[in-house]
Amino acid sequence: MKKQILTTEEHFSTNRLVLFLLDFIIYLTTSVMLVVVHNETPALTVWQMAFHILLFGITSFIGRLIMLVYKQIWRYGGIQTYIRMVIGDAIGFVLFFAAEKCFSLTGAGVGRVSGVKCLTLVCVNLLLSMTMRMFYRYAYKTNGNSLFSKTLQWLLCAFIGSDAKKKGVADLEKIKVAIVGAGRVGTSLAEELIANEKSAYYPACFIDIDKEKMGRIIFDIPVIGEESVNTDKLSDLGVQEIIFAIPKVTKEKKKELYDHYSRFGCAIKAYDYPVMKTAGKLQLRPFEIEDLLFRKPIVIVDDETKDFYSGKTILITGGGGSIGSEICRQLSAMNPRRLVILDIAENGAYDIQQEMRIKIPYLDVKVEICSITNRSGLERVFEEYRPHIVVMAAAHKHVPLMEKNCVEAVANNVFGTLNTVELAEKYKVQRVIMVSTDKAVNPTNIMGATKRMCEMIVRTHSESDTETTFSATRFGNVLGSAGSVIPLFKKQIENGGPVTITDKRIIRYFMTIPEASQLVLESGAMAKNGELFVLDMGEPVKIYELAENMIKMSGMEPGEDIEIREIGLRPGEKLYEELLVKSETLGKTKNTLIFTERDCALSIDELEEKLSVLREAVETGNDETVRAAMKKAVDTYVDPDEINRRVS
Repeated sequence: MKKQILTTEEHFSTNRLVLFLLDFIIYLTTSVMLVVVHNETPALTVWQMAFHILLFGITSFIGRLIMLVYKQIWRYGGIQTYIRMVIGDAIGFVLFFAAEKCFSLTGAGVGRVSGVKCLTLVCVNLLLSMTMRMFYRYAYKTNGNSLFSKTLQWLLCAFIGSDAKKKGVADLEKIKVAIVGAGRVGTSLAEELIANEKSAYYPACFIDIDKEKMGRIIFDIPVIGEESVNTDKLSDLGVQEIIFAIPKVTKEKKKELYDHYSRFGCAIKAYDYPVMKTAGKLQLRPFEIEDLLFRKPIVIVDDETKDFYSGKTILITGGGGSIGSEICRQLSAMNPRRLVILDIAENGAYDIQQEMRIKIPYLDVKVEICSITNRSGLERVFEEYRPHIVVMAAAHKHVPLMEKNCVEAVANNVFGTLNTVELAEKYKVQRVIMVSTDKAVNPTNIMGATKRMCEMIVRTHSESDTETTFSATRFGNVLGSAGSVIPLFKKQIENGGPVTITDKRIIRYFMTIPEASQLVLESGAMAKNGELFVLDMGEPVKIYELAENMIKMSGMEPGEDIEIREIGLRPGEKLYEELLVKSETLGKTKNTLIFTERDCALSIDELEEKLSVLREAVETGNDETVRAAMKKAVDTYVDPDEINRRVS
């Protein structure tokens, strides 16, 4: 014989029936005590008492049915569910008096019960019914470790069946976590973890610095002081992971907390309190690379920027890359008329196109597979789509690879940019925004030199008699972008090490991909013509410390579990990057995080002379010839040793 399986609807009906019967028992007990034991004067007959008990019970339950009391899921019940019950019993109270009045008018001889006794009956019955539900909710949510909790779990199983038992066992099998912060955010996280049956986590304790909370209990979870936290205490509580639930904290405090808790051998996660965009989602995530910056991500884009891109056709070259694809995501929220994603690599372009189709199906997204060095193919794209705005994110950016492929670096970066700029002028594009890099400042490698040459191309064409407005945006390293140090460190840690760094002294400026993309769009929207925009990127990061933190974040110790190995500077690499060519020319914008560097433009003849030298060098196909030509074209291009000598 097959075991009968209840459907969800049948299961809920069974639970409602059990709840109804428990309410009936409570009502019957209460009414007998108040109506029978404490009788009226004059006394009611047995028939009259039975009549009033029945009538009051019927009207009371009618009131609760009207307010859908038995359709509530009480394990998730909040104040609103209890208010429904109060209103339902109030309705029942009114219905009882109305019905009793009607029977009195008919002369049925049912007798009368005083208003005080009726009100007492309502209040006591309501109190006991609500108390039962509160105990049920508490028993369902309570921590399953203490004797009291286990007793409540047993009672819960006895009354409502196996679900409670499964829930209790599941809670014990979950990953125990310590929540740093017993404030509004931390307690809301704990409540969510307790209530969510599918959650893999269960709160074992809160950690807080507030002396008023230390030693107390929230949701049956102990609150311990930060100073008393140690490896043994966390081990006794079964804590495997530590969650930061303190969103409003300075970067200094965040670093201090990370350094403190990473010593206990527990994985560290962060809780992002749900906002409008993520409502209904539990934003519990691993402590990310971005958190290692120990600063709040910069939000740059404003309403004026959104209005600027709204309703326009926008071409993004290199749209399938790390920066290009994020620019597409940012633009998709600004209501553009059309996005044209151009890239030589089909996989990245396809991925971002599919992402846009899924997330924003109404957005017109086109993909064109073409190299920016293919002049005729690029012109076909300009002629077909007639873009209003062009964002130039296409470039070879990997420093060591470009040192070995100078010809390709110049052909793609310099002459690909030239093709895009000239076609933008020809097809009367309103705005051209070039993505540059801090490596263009006093470049020590061919990649940086090509980007500096691109800046000069854009700057010179901004002075030409054209309807197109040109600008360039320069920023530092981007966390998580293709070819950056972060993915490399991740793979090395996953493989057990060693983590390789070129030099312990190396420092870099970092920003997130969304920050970099917002900077490009914000600066492009505010450009008048010819500006070179630079972001205030804050303090630089030591790569050695970044490697140490990433190893700690993985639950291991640098030097003990994972070796950090110094392998020496790569060709063209310098110890530090600069953001400005001449700091004294730094100008301010309306955004306090964005500045301008406006260097002198070359004449068109001077630019053409430099391009001719480079063009002839590329035609030779010789990397060293190209390198020598680039040093003639970019007078700030120097050997890395000249820069690195300045660092002790």
